[in-house]
Amino acid sequence: MSESERRMIEILRILNKENKPTGSKLIADELREKGFNLGERAVRYHMQILDEKGYTERMGYSGRRITELGREKLEKGLIYDQVDFIYSKFEELIYLTNFNYMTRKGNVVVNTSTIYNEESFNLIKSIFESGLCVSPYVNINGVGSDGSMEIKTICGTTIDGILLNEGIASQPLYGGILKIEDYHPASFKELISYKKTSVTPLDAFIAPGMTSVLDVVDNGTGHIPANFRLIPSVGKEKTEEILSKLRKIGIGGAIAISEDGENILGLPVHKGMIGLAIIGGVTPFCAVQELGHDIDIKIGEELESFDRLKSISQKVDYRLKEHEKIKESNIPFILSKSWNLIQQVSLDVEKECGDIIANISYIKKDELEDAMKIMEECYKSNKKYLSPHFQIVSHPSDDEKIGIATICSLSVDGLLIKNGIKSTPKYGGLLELTEPPLFIDLISYNGSSIDPHKIFIAKDMTSITANSGLKRLLASIKEIPYIARDHSVYFMDKLEKLDLPIYKIGKPRELTYNAKADNYNFAIVTGSGLNAIAAIKEKGIDIEVKADAKLMPFEKMDKL
Repeated sequence: MSESERRMIEILRILNKENKPTGSKLIADELREKGFNLGERAVRYHMQILDEKGYTERMGYSGRRITELGREKLEKGLIYDQVDFIYSKFEELIYLTNFNYMTRKGNVVVNTSTIYNEESFNLIKSIFESGLCVSPYVNINGVGSDGSMEIKTICGTTIDGILLNEGIASQPLYGGILKIEDYHPASFKELISYKKTSVTPLDAFIAPGMTSVLDVVDNGTGHIPANFRLIPSVGKEKTEEILSKLRKIGIGGAIAISEDGENILGLPVHKGMIGLAIIGGVTPFCAVQELGHDIDIKIGEELESFDRLKSISQKVDYRLKEHEKIKESNIPFILSKSWNLIQQVSLDVEKECGDIIANISYIKKDELEDAMKIMEECYKSNKKYLSPHFQIVSHPSDDEKIGIATICSLSVDGLLIKNGIKSTPKYGGLLELTEPPLFIDLISYNGSSIDPHKIFIAKDMTSITANSGLKRLLASIKEIPYIARDHSVYFMDKLEKLDLPIYKIGKPRELTYNAKADNYNFAIVTGSGLNAIAAIKEKGIDIEVKADAKLMPFEKMDKL
């Protein structure tokens, strides 16, 4: 990516944030703050190019504004940069939060969600009244012609900003799903690191089947979105004092805080630090999604003056109880779980036999025939991108279900390591088949407890079976030292002959489908074994998606 294109992407980001016609002087000032030393004349030159490409449009003397095509370019055009931008965006919002809890004046970070009927509003209100929220203070815009209602709610990032204003530097680490048992916070179930992802961590888990907020309200047990940060332990007493004062004015959300170096909610906390978990600000809206109602949820998008917010209810009955400090086993991250499987891959590409890692996903037995037809049709039309290998296996405990095993892409890492080549799974991504193909979303394997591809499937982000429009499928990026490139190419050629999808072998310092390997490394992009499973789900068959489940002999697998 050239320096000129990086500048244009930053200009698009500024215009997108401003969301109104903006002049070259303001853009030049913003660019200077971001480390780009461009004068107004240079900005005007770049904006003329953006106009020609259709990414911006001139609005008279007021300046330019971003177009829909420009927003699309911003979302897809610089994905390797976007994985860093997400974390930096939260750091920016934390810094800009200037809410004073003594005067109740200043800006807070808000999430913006849109609902489409009165039933959804009444449900949301009841969740706020149960206390499953950061704060009952909201900003409600009037009902639109389509019955829509925009609701802004306080985001948990606000608390990080308030702490920073008091001289306490929190470190946001993870967003995820927290298990609640008998109204007590128990342990995180799934997590994604705030760093190295193009998908906001909590947004990744806002999908059907991932939360059960209504169950928590009804019987005290279920799963809610929450995030986790670390704070220097010397600031614990002051942090608790601030949290107490915030609760008194209607800003809560803190659901568990550890002692110095004490593991909490299944997460390790190093000596000298304390852990703090805060409920996701979008929790009430997850309940609407759980009932299948239309809703649009955006996380941590902007700042809002607190005096524009009003309490949605005069009565809030906080259901959650204090975290009971019991010994918990730490949540296993995906690479920790997978390295032992990777180590045991024994595939011999010459003899075409040996163990690979298999994903096993389960469906009802009476839907197997339909699922197999979908897999066959999908493979015939996407042979370059899908693997034909599969195996039907029994369910370990349910006679009414059957398993479909496919080859996990981590098998490629295992093969390379077995042959003396260090291969590290770097990202799971969503690849759009433009020309050339481009990654439009990436989630790092490092710091994630869940296979990124499972998230893309749960959020219905693939379009493998689509007959029109661009196809989007699942792919993995492996990172390998450049010195081993020729040796790696040999094995990738062998895997292609065995019908395992190898999409691209990158070069050092090259953007590979718009993704970037670290210096002195190159990237290999492979297809995911879950593409066939995603295709089945796209066609409306309920399937329980599993990833890197077990070892399986390659020679015993069938082919479509």
